[in-house]
Amino acid sequence: MAGPVDPRLLREARPAAAYLVLCVAVGLVTAVLVVLQAELVASAVARAVHGAGPGQVGGAVLALGAVLAARAGLSWLTESLAARTSAAVRARLRRRLLEHVLLLGPQRLARHRAGEVTTLATRGLDALDPWFARYLPQLPLAALVPALVGLRMLVADPLSGLVVAVTVPLVPLFMVLVGLATRERTRRRWRALERLGGHFADALGGLAELRAYGRSRGYADAVREVSERHRRETMGTLRVAFLSSLVLELVATLSVALVAVSIGLRLVHGSVDLETALLVLLLAPEAYLPLRRVGEQYHAAAEGAAALESAFAVLGEPLPEHGDRPAPRPGRIELQDVAVTYEGADGPALEGLSLVVEPGTVLGLVGPSGAGKSTVLGLLLATVRPTRGRVLVDGTDLADVPPDAWRRHVAWVPQRPRLVAGTVAENVALGTTAAAAEVAAAASAAQVDLPLDLVVGERGATLSAGQRRRVALARALLRDAPLLLLDEPSEDLDDATEAQVLAALAAQAGGRTVVLVTHRRAALDLCDAVEVVVPPLATAGSAR
Repeated sequence: MAGPVDPRLLREARPAAAYLVLCVAVGLVTAVLVVLQAELVASAVARAVHGAGPGQVGGAVLALGAVLAARAGLSWLTESLAARTSAAVRARLRRRLLEHVLLLGPQRLARHRAGEVTTLATRGLDALDPWFARYLPQLPLAALVPALVGLRMLVADPLSGLVVAVTVPLVPLFMVLVGLATRERTRRRWRALERLGGHFADALGGLAELRAYGRSRGYADAVREVSERHRRETMGTLRVAFLSSLVLELVATLSVALVAVSIGLRLVHGSVDLETALLVLLLAPEAYLPLRRVGEQYHAAAEGAAALESAFAVLGEPLPEHGDRPAPRPGRIELQDVAVTYEGADGPALEGLSLVVEPGTVLGLVGPSGAGKSTVLGLLLATVRPTRGRVLVDGTDLADVPPDAWRRHVAWVPQRPRLVAGTVAENVALGTTAAAAEVAAAASAAQVDLPLDLVVGERGATLSAGQRRRVALARALLRDAPLLLLDEPSEDLDDATEAQVLAALAAQAGGRTVVLVTHRRAALDLCDAVEVVVPPLATAGSAR
């Protein structure tokens, strides 16, 4: 974080700003109550020692009870608001993070591992709870209570007040030194946790492939190594945290001991009265207590601070620039001398491609693997931005249109469809509010030979590749979008099922513009035109 309170957090989360103001107000009231409590205890004890009766002490005792109740009430109020504010801010940041990730698109998001982003959006943002619940409320107390207590001690006994004034700054000084020592350790620990989450997510996602190629044991060793690295970083951070707590406790204890010895000697010699001595002895620990608690809570909140930095790093990724022109309905689509080079790639994925897709026609894209066929679909889906050239829809450049608005007119079946844990019907209707009859019709059109109430595993783990592809095709047909993008729609299907799916696709394609990538002859028979995409190294463009 840039400081005790990151200003970026206040900009992103308005509830945090209001909560911080409330913490300052509560801290001010608490500081007054701390002094008042010490005054009442010292007065009551001194009177009792000097022989005062219950009537003379009773008022102070009742007032003391009211002060204690007020402090308890303020503590409850702070914790209650901390829990609510923490939940609100985490929900807002999580929503902002997910929205930003979606707007970034796969091209710019490629620099972040999916598992790391998942860890950040779940475990990472949850680590903000200690920051809000314990660390943030202590900050105003650490600033206000020592100042007010020290001032009252200076008035009551200048020598004791001077000791506190000299020693109190030592605590934050040591805290700064400890913070500098632990900040990098905490960051390393958080990065280790992100890597662990990324490795684990990758392992779960590719478990079938790892087992098929006999690499599951090797990858398990890699996950174990990353886990061990995270354990070492965690233990190192905890070691520094315990040592720093010892240092802070030692400084505070020695400082209070100096005050106690000084006031005790002077009390024995009669230069200080009992009530003043009691007041100073009661206030001295209170001057250091908030600072010690800040030091303790800093380590509990450090992981949240590191996660927050990672979240702001993702939120700081610049979004692809686009205009605000209304999205046209898919009509005549034209790619003009388009080139695409992905970030970090050695060469272009697409170079000098020009093609035209007439409305209501079916265009097939063929070519060897790596030629850029899926990149063409990405351009039409507006998830990939051309490095050079333009993508026009009825004369409107897609760069001038908000991607979300354009995608409302597009349905897409990727080469590797993603399904979620749930029923087949829920997967078909994903992202829509379609009625059950519409879902059933789309599933029937896509030849989905599964009960709609069948529960499938995460990523469709319980289905075959062909079944997953048909569910994804049903999802695309249900959208009833005027532009349909299909990446290998009949791959993993046997000849009979392929014929049924393609027949259904031909029936559903009427009036729609369809662009499909395929290597299958039967799918090419559906096409009104075929575009051969040639690898960029082979030619500067593409050939028909």
